[in-house]
Amino acid sequence: MPKAASPLKEIQIRQAKSGFLFDGGGLYLEVTSAGTKRWRFKYRFAGKPRLLSLGNYPTLSLAEAREKRDQLRRILAAGSDPAVVREFERNAKENTFEAVAEEWFAAKMLRMSESHRERVRRRLEADVYPWLGSKPVHEIIPPQALDVVKRIANRGAVETAHRVLGIISQVFRYAVATGRVTSDPCRDLRGALDRKSDPQHFSAITDPDQFGRLLVAIDNYRGGLVVRTALRLAPLLAVRPGELRRMEWEHVNFDTAEWRYEVTKTRMLHIVPLARQAVALLKELHPLTGLGRYVFPNAKTPDGSRPMSENGVLTALRTLGYEKTEMTGHGFRASFRTIGAEVLGFPVEMLEHQLAHNVRDPLGRAYNRTTYLPQRREMMQRWADFCDELRAKAQRDLGAAATK
Repeated sequence: MPKAASPLKEIQIRQAKSGFLFDGGGLYLEVTSAGTKRWRFKYRFAGKPRLLSLGNYPTLSLAEAREKRDQLRRILAAGSDPAVVREFERNAKENTFEAVAEEWFAAKMLRMSESHRERVRRRLEADVYPWLGSKPVHEIIPPQALDVVKRIANRGAVETAHRVLGIISQVFRYAVATGRVTSDPCRDLRGALDRKSDPQHFSAITDPDQFGRLLVAIDNYRGGLVVRTALRLAPLLAVRPGELRRMEWEHVNFDTAEWRYEVTKTRMLHIVPLARQAVALLKELHPLTGLGRYVFPNAKTPDGSRPMSENGVLTALRTLGYEKTEMTGHGFRASFRTIGAEVLGFPVEMLEHQLAHNVRDPLGRAYNRTTYLPQRREMMQRWADFCDELRAKAQRDLGAAATK
């Protein structure tokens, strides 16, 4: 086969009918009698000839084919066989945790009920993929799997954490059966996750029906308007209790339906979109406390110079009969995070933005909590509407039970 005297030009490629066109450096174009044009890379490794297919023209342009050739030549110069490296990379991509989990889901979940499939899907996408999804399945070690489920347990959803650990284990057992790994790292985690909530974590109600009954109880709270409003806003805003009680009127914008403040832990600006229900509650309270600094002033300072006591919402919950092992002021955040992900299917990045968590994306960039406002605005309105739905359902259930 004669070699081209100079590098190829696009017009040569377009006009070629059959044969071989050489570009140099091992790159050439094979043109079949049917008109198919395939890029090839020819090289030698360990004294033996090798040949790789790079793709078809024009899907792979001349410039892109040359770039691939140069990448392969750099691998050769480093002393590796490009064919082996490419196969390893292909396998690594096909054997990430997410790829294996999706294969497992398609193979094993079809015979399950639709509700169960949806629940497993939400748990994978919200609680597992963001942290394990891109990792090669054979590189995942027990502490990494444990970190994933501890994040769930730390927001008060201990039972959900155990279920997610079971899902991860099933994926690994499938990976063992299909030859991707030799063992399930989750088997070494038995007993590592306590069935009871860790005392340092905040108790929370994460069952939708129970949460609906809590909302009904909150509506029936007979305390003062300041505490009652804070208690009713807590589930709608899902902010830290300290940030809620120190909410200032100057940071609330009724025109844009936003609350802007500096996050206590990170000192970063955070924007909370206010659903219609939240705006209505704040407008109801404004005539009472709007002339002062704080939305929820301390009862002992009539001039509003001090915020409500840190025990205000907590004490109200106790008055309603919810012990600290059942629900806390901080627990509203866990309720929002768990129900939002598992029931409403909110994207995990939107939930993390809304909670002002100091987390990073897969490229290591910190989330900017002033972004995604349109999506978060829609999410918070949907959440508030869903709370209304849960409240209405709980009221119907309680009414039906009372008539029996």
